[in-house]
Amino acid sequence: MDYVLGLDISTTGAKALLLGDGRVIASHTVGQSVSTPHPLWSEQNPEDWWDGISEAIRSVIVDTGIDPTAIKAVGVTGQMHGLVILDSAGRVLRPSILWNDQRTQAQCDQITEAIGPIEVIRITGSRVLTGFTAPKLLWVRRSEPGVYRRIAHVLLPKDYVRFRLTGEYATDTSDASGTSLLDVGARAWSTKVVNKLEIKPEWLPQLYEGPEITGGVTAAASRATGLVKGTPVIAGAGDQAAAAIGMGLTAPGLVSVTIGTSGVVFAPLEHYIYEPNGSIHAFCHAVPGLWHWMGVMLSAAGALQWYHDTLAPTVRFEMLLAEAESAPAGSDGLLFLPYLSGERTPHPDPLARGAFIGLTARHTRGHMTRAVLEGVAFGLCDSLSLMRDGGVPMPEVMRLAGGGSRGALWRQIIADVMDIPVETASTAEGSALGAGILAMVGIGWYDSVAAACEAWIGRGDVTGVSDDRARYADLYPVYRTLYPTLHDIFPQLV
Repeated sequence: MDYVLGLDISTTGAKALLLGDGRVIASHTVGQSVSTPHPLWSEQNPEDWWDGISEAIRSVIVDTGIDPTAIKAVGVTGQMHGLVILDSAGRVLRPSILWNDQRTQAQCDQITEAIGPIEVIRITGSRVLTGFTAPKLLWVRRSEPGVYRRIAHVLLPKDYVRFRLTGEYATDTSDASGTSLLDVGARAWSTKVVNKLEIKPEWLPQLYEGPEITGGVTAAASRATGLVKGTPVIAGAGDQAAAAIGMGLTAPGLVSVTIGTSGVVFAPLEHYIYEPNGSIHAFCHAVPGLWHWMGVMLSAAGALQWYHDTLAPTVRFEMLLAEAESAPAGSDGLLFLPYLSGERTPHPDPLARGAFIGLTARHTRGHMTRAVLEGVAFGLCDSLSLMRDGGVPMPEVMRLAGGGSRGALWRQIIADVMDIPVETASTAEGSALGAGILAMVGIGWYDSVAAACEAWIGRGDVTGVSDDRARYADLYPVYRTLYPTLHDIFPQLV
């Protein structure tokens, strides 16, 4: 039997997923920690990614007992936007600044002013946000000039792992879309943006489409991982585009919702279309020739994790969700703003804060838990509303994935708030599966990404819309007034 590997460098773990014979053969994840040395900061050591993914690959090979020569290709995916800077010898110069880091608002303003607020959206498909890569690079220029002078290469997180596997400096168009340096419509680095920001073009990696081969495993990487020297490594995708492929979103007319640490609403597009205000991201899809709209909440399942760890650390999640199920839709007038890490869509505000609104003495822990679930659903509905207003056709059934999708109550709340039935993903592997599918296409197992998805992606269970939709339809406009009402208060709390 022949196999492919899908590698995923997420914020919380380095995963190796072995695929073959139409199914997941094995999976191994090595946990990753995040450093927050200062308020608004979020960093990881790229060397830890490499150590973790090497261990994960070795474990999959050992645990299954397969001959490494049977692994015919490797696909890579991972967290988007993170800044990895290397010197001329390929050495890491500082910890990676991650997607949820919020220190760079001044640099975002600088870039927007230099390019122009309308032009930057037209070129890059989005406003310049604190999570994106370019403002982080300018932050290093201002705050760590000694480090900046030594830069020879700029990479994204998954592409550092690719570099360690192949020795090549490369990325794909979907991941590059989240840097604020790509001309998204042209699927090429923007000469105008790069020159205006005085970034050296030779720092940027070579661009590929998702299924293209970017290099082969080196002898050193072979010794570290157990993979055979020369094994092809495919371009892959940013984690959200890869997750969409893992759910079979390869054509316009489909929409997915992912409830991971962050929350994402994703819709493929046939042509490059940007939202004029930049309130939603217009990026390249990992499917060659397609683009997509994407709305991102910075705290989704992460909000529930925070709630559990902070207010009920000794209570099992199952117990919390059972209590929430006993509370009525709308949580008896209790609302939750899930902006625990600032926000991106529809409010690009690093100073946005979370809040419970409407607490009374009658509210129980069950009400509070349900309010968290509902607040995340309302936040995700903001992205869906932007897509609907922008002319994206709404599907008869949305596809739902991520850790948050495993709970029946949260699935029902999502369906009711968005007033669309939801279908759970047939596998929980998401991004790593998408990376593996791109690898299959890259080495010719399938003629297209769509054909590979047709063979690999099954249909999941469908949760229909319940009568609670009416209550949520009444509450959603109230939820939408909360951020504007509190906007001027948030900066005073920093």
